[in-house]
Amino acid sequence: MKKIKILKIIIVVCLVLLAGMGIASGVYLKQQWDRTTYFENTTINGFEASEKTPQEMAEKLAEAYRRPVIQINENGEEAMTATLEELGYTIDEAALLKGLESALSEQKSSIPVLIASLMDGNRFQVTVSFVCDEETFRSAVCSSALKAPRVTSVDAEMVFDEETKTYYIEPEINGTEFEDSDLQELVKAQVDALTANQEPQEDLTIDIPDSIYKKPQITQDDVEMNNLCNIYNQYDKAQITYLFGGQKEVLDWNTIQNWLSIVNGSAAFDEAAIRAYVTDMAVKYNSIYYERKFETSVGTTVTIPGSENEYGYLVDEDGEYAQLMADIQANTAVEREPVYAYSGYKRNGTDDLAGTYVEVNLTAQHIWFYVDGELVVESDIVSGCVSKKTETQTGAFPLAYKESPSVLEGSNAENGWRTDVTYWMPFFDGQGLHDATWRSSFGGSIYQTNGSHGCVNLPYDTAQKIYDKIDAGVAIILYK
Repeated sequence: MKKIKILKIIIVVCLVLLAGMGIASGVYLKQQWDRTTYFENTTINGFEASEKTPQEMAEKLAEAYRRPVIQINENGEEAMTATLEELGYTIDEAALLKGLESALSEQKSSIPVLIASLMDGNRFQVTVSFVCDEETFRSAVCSSALKAPRVTSVDAEMVFDEETKTYYIEPEINGTEFEDSDLQELVKAQVDALTANQEPQEDLTIDIPDSIYKKPQITQDDVEMNNLCNIYNQYDKAQITYLFGGQKEVLDWNTIQNWLSIVNGSAAFDEAAIRAYVTDMAVKYNSIYYERKFETSVGTTVTIPGSENEYGYLVDEDGEYAQLMADIQANTAVEREPVYAYSGYKRNGTDDLAGTYVEVNLTAQHIWFYVDGELVVESDIVSGCVSKKTETQTGAFPLAYKESPSVLEGSNAENGWRTDVTYWMPFFDGQGLHDATWRSSFGGSIYQTNGSHGCVNLPYDTAQKIYDKIDAGVAIILYK
C-alpha cells in the first residue's frame, strides 16, 4: 500500500510538471505566434532576415535590387551612366511588402509549421517587381543624353575638281545618328531582363552596336554613280571656244552636261538640244541673206533687204553639228570659228564688217573706203547710167577678186565695147569698181545720162588707193 501511495505521488508530481511544462510551452508558442519578426535562421532571397520585420526586409531588399548602375558604351567608351531609378525603374514597394508579410505569415500558418520554423528556420523567395515610368525612360535614354554629339551620315557623292577638270567619288561619312526608339528598345530589353531576375545583380554595361546608326544611302561603291563618274570624265574636258573675230563664245561642260544622259550604262547625247544650240548660234551670228541695217558715213541709216544682201556669214548647221560632236568626243579644248557655209572678210561678234568696207552712195555719187574703222579714201564717182537703164545694183556684196591691169568687155543690143583699165575690182554680175581715166569729172548728175554700163567709175588715184588696200571678200555696200 505504501508503494502504491508513493507511485501515485510520483504520477501526480509528473502530471503537475507536465502540466507546468505544457503551460510554459503554450505560453512560448503563443509568444512566437504573435511575433512580428522573422524566426532565427530565416533568409529571404538569400538575405538574412532573422529578427527583422517585413518593413525592414523591404528596405533591405529594395536597396540591394535597385543598386545596379547601367552604363552605355559607344565605340568602347562610356557614353552615359544612370541608376535604375534615373532610368525610370522603381520597385513596387507595396507588392514587395505584401510578399514579405505573406512570408512572415507562412512561418506560423500552423502549429507544426511554426514548430518546424522554430527548429529549422525558413528560406523564402519573394518577388521583387519593378515598375518602369515610360516617359522618364524615354527622356533618359536618347541621343541627346549621350556624351558625344551626334554626327550626321553623309552620302558618297560625285565631285568635280575645278583644278584637274576631273570627277571623283568623295567617300561617304558614317555618322552616329540613330532613332531614339532603336536605342530605347535595345536598352529596355536588357534592363528589363536585369530587373526580372529575382537575384540582386551586378552593374550592367550595354554596348551600342554599329547596326543602330543611320547609314548613308549612297556609298563610294555605288555602281550607278561610278558609272556616271567614268562617263562624265570622258567628256568633261571638252571646251569649244568659238571665235567671232575678237569676240569669243565659250561652250563648256556646264552646257554639254545638260545634253548628256545615261541610257543602259552608256552615254547618250540629246541631238535635238545640240542642234537647237547650233541653230541659236546661227540665228545670232548669221548675216548674209538677212535684212541689213547700215549706218552711213553721213549719219543716216539705210536698210538693205535680204534679197540684196549677199555679203556676210552663214553657219553650216549640219557641218557645225558634226564638228561639235567630234570636238565633244575628243574631250579637249579647242578654239575655232564655226563651220560656215559662207563667210565674210572680217567680223567682230555680230558686226560682220568690223570697220573694213567700201560704201557707195549712188544718190550722192560718192564713195568711202574704210579699213579697220579708218577712212582710207573718199571721192566722187560715176555709177551706172539711169537713162540707159544700166544702173548700178544696190545691195551688199563681197569683192570677188582684184586684177591689175584688166580689160573690160561688154555688149548690148546696139554695140559691143572693150575698155582697158588699170584697177579692176568686181563685186556683182560684171559690175565692179575701176579707174576711169577717160572721164574728166565725177559726181553730180553725170550718171543720169552719161553713166557707166553698171560699174562704179573712180578717179585713178582713188581706184589705186582702194586697190592697194582692199582684199577679196571685203564688203561693197551700195545704196540710194
